[in-house]
Amino acid sequence: MSNDTRARSGISNIGVVMFTVADQDAAQEWYTTVLGFEVRSDSRFGPNDEYRWLEVAPPGSTARLALNPPMFDQPGGGSIGVETADVAAEHARLSAIGGVDLDAAPDDSTPGAPKLFMMRDPDGNNIAVVEVPAG
Repeated sequence: MSNDTRARSGISNIGVVMFTVADQDAAQEWYTTVLGFEVRSDSRFGPNDEYRWLEVAPPGSTARLALNPPMFDQPGGGSIGVETADVAAEHARLSAIGGVDLDAAPDDSTPGAPKLFMMRDPDGNNIAVVEVPAG
């Protein structure tokens, strides 16, 4: 199907990405204290309020990250990318916290590739921290 015959999407934004986590309270604590995210939504639903919808996000972000208990699978295995203006400074900040599962600091050895490093939350979800110049 060529692009000119394809219907234009009415979708305009990625609003929420979902990670599966073993413990929503522990995940909320990690994302707010380690990454500095803020809680955007924390509500109960279902016939007996047995379900919880929890969203966190970096301050100022329009996209949110939902932290959900496992429905069909084990926790972990998801991936997102987050952006920073100074990837080396963010790596140093996270390294200073200690106990954060992150890869080595990035270098400039791959021409044309974005400067980034990978890290994992306690449930094994992958987070790529990518440098995007401010502007």
